[in-house]
Amino acid sequence: MLKSFYSKTIIEAGCDEAGRGCLAGPVFAAAVILPKNFRNKLLNDSKQLNAETRNKLRPIIEKKALAWAVASVDHEEIDKINILNASFKAMHLAIDQLHLRPELLLIDGNRFSPYFGIMHECVIQGDGIYASIAAASILAKTYRDEYMMKVHEEYPHYGWNDNKGYGTPFHREQLKIHGMCHYHRKTFKWDKSEEALSVGEDW
Repeated sequence: MLKSFYSKTIIEAGCDEAGRGCLAGPVFAAAVILPKNFRNKLLNDSKQLNAETRNKLRPIIEKKALAWAVASVDHEEIDKINILNASFKAMHLAIDQLHLRPELLLIDGNRFSPYFGIMHECVIQGDGIYASIAAASILAKTYRDEYMMKVHEEYPHYGWNDNKGYGTPFHREQLKIHGMCHYHRKTFKWDKSEEALSVGEDW
C-alpha cells in the first residue's frame, strides 16, 4: 500500500519524470498534489502498470488531485544541457504551473536541483512508496507515450508506437539502417559497440 503523505500537516507535491533513458523525444515531468485521504487500489509506480491501467488512472488523478501539471524539455535542449539537468528543468516547469503552491516537494530519485522557496525530499524508488509520486509518474508516462505515438506517424520505421523511443534491439537496428532523425538525442550513444553514455533507465 502506497503512503498517502510524507507530512500530514503541509501541502506536498509528488514529482517524477518519464523518458530519461530514451534515445529520442523529450523528457516529460509531472507534479501532483493529492488530497491527504486519496486512495486508489490500482495506483502504483507507472513502470509496474500496463498501459491500459495507466490510461485508466490518468483521468482519475487529474479529477481528484488538488493540483497537477505536466511539462517537457525537448531533445534539442537535452543535447545542450544534458539529460539530468533537463529532467530537473522539466520538473521545475511542471511545478511552475501548479495553481496551488506546495510547501514540500517529494522527488523520485536521489538528486534534485532545489526549487526556490520550496523544501524538497528525494526518495529513491519513491514512485513505489508515495501516492503523489506514483501519480506524477503516471501522468508523465502517459503524456510522453501520447507524444511518442504522434511522432511515430512521422517516422514509423523506428517502432516508437511500441518502444516509445527507448533503445530496444529493434530501435537500434533501425538506427543502423535509417540513421538518426530530427527527434533523436544526438549526444546519446545508440550503437552498443561504442562506449555508452550514462543515460540509464527512468529513475
